[in-house]
Amino acid sequence: MRRNFTLALSALMAVSIAASATVVHAQARGGQGPGSDDGAEAGKKKKRDEEWNQSKAPLAQLRNAGPCPYVKVLYDASRYIDFKDGRESPAAVAYTGEIQGISSGCAYKSDDPISIRVEVLFQLGRGPQATDASRTYRYWVAVTERNQTVIAKEYFDLPVSFPAGEDRVFATEQLQTITIPRADAKVSGGNFEVLVGFDVTPEMAAFNREGKRFRVNAGQTTAQAGAPTKQ
Repeated sequence: MRRNFTLALSALMAVSIAASATVVHAQARGGQGPGSDDGAEAGKKKKRDEEWNQSKAPLAQLRNAGPCPYVKVLYDASRYIDFKDGRESPAAVAYTGEIQGISSGCAYKSDDPISIRVEVLFQLGRGPQATDASRTYRYWVAVTERNQTVIAKEYFDLPVSFPAGEDRVFATEQLQTITIPRADAKVSGGNFEVLVGFDVTPEMAAFNREGKRFRVNAGQTTAQAGAPTKQ
């Protein structure tokens, strides 16, 4: 499934973004005790880290006419923490999300438009207050003039399902083509930014801005050390 939008900026200029279908990878919940396959999980984590820390971009690099647009996650919208009844407590966590990695590349020459491809790695989770095994998250992609105004923005739905017994999944979203027309050859990619973030509430944005954090499986009840037991 492809999702597209075109936003007219002027009679001669428009920005378009397309996103491909989602690929979801499940990760077993942590803390399963001595019987868990720690070695297999460590191997999966190493492979994922290698894939997402690679320098190779998903778009073949050409000798561009200038630098690529800066692609980054907006900090205030980098995490999604849904609390039941608005209570900021580990036990009140329903669903969580975090943008864990971005890989990007661009190509342009002469006065051609700038073509950008972006891959985004999400980690999604469900906490003790989750009521369903599936959840549709929402995220956005925006193109801005560098440190200035937004010139194009689009929202996308990210549906995920949590397998039985698991509280985390990874999802990879591919922004197949972001095209930024240029008025002439003097306009470089350095004039633009591509931002990615969750569609968060003002409360979620404030939570992120203040640097607060809860783990995906926050709120799981465990016996307190030294707590008295009934005889």
